[in-house]
Amino acid sequence: MPTIAIVGAGPGMGLAIARTFGSRGFDVALIARTKERLRTLVDQLGQEGITAAAFPADVLDRAELTDALDAAKARFGGIDVLEYSPAPHSPVPGLTLTAPSEVTVDNLQPQIEYIFYGAVAAARTVLPAMREAGAGTLLFTTGGGSVDPIPMLGNVNAPAAALRNWVINLDKELAGSGVHAAHVAINVWIGDGGPEGIPTATPEQIAPLYWDLHEDRDRSEAVFNA
Repeated sequence: MPTIAIVGAGPGMGLAIARTFGSRGFDVALIARTKERLRTLVDQLGQEGITAAAFPADVLDRAELTDALDAAKARFGGIDVLEYSPAPHSPVPGLTLTAPSEVTVDNLQPQIEYIFYGAVAAARTVLPAMREAGAGTLLFTTGGGSVDPIPMLGNVNAPAAALRNWVINLDKELAGSGVHAAHVAINVWIGDGGPEGIPTATPEQIAPLYWDLHEDRDRSEAVFNA
């Protein structure tokens, strides 16, 4: 069976993406920091008839992330789709939000490590095998601020925009290789409890977009709006 590896797997978008691909015959490798949460997701998917396995790793530790992806490749015999979308559900040391005028090297660097460098490390781990096989999909997620920046997210939007630029450029480089890269910008608040006046959507409404990008090899970007 084909396999999708979801980096940053959680009970929201990660689970919805796992279900979207799992219901179409994919095995699922779940990668995130929290072992207990991953076990819960594996059990949920298993009850739905989807084969999943957990591979704990912190995206800020690139060696640990690489080891987790290598373990997933060994467990499932390869990775056909990589999806990268870490989003902290609890405070992460060093990750703060600042306006553009308040951005410093110190508060920007952790966001670059988390959003951009982690994505590059993940891609470099799976890309050689995909190129050799002549098939594969690389999917990367950011917020809508990567396309239309939001002042309160000044130090988040910058590395997100860098990731977007890199993904689109990577897809151009990979043209004709059978490997496809695409970027998803989610321009809504996911789930309940968002700020007043901000559009919302459920993970289940957003997740099919990832399958569409996997299937449509000519699209390197999609923006989800309410």
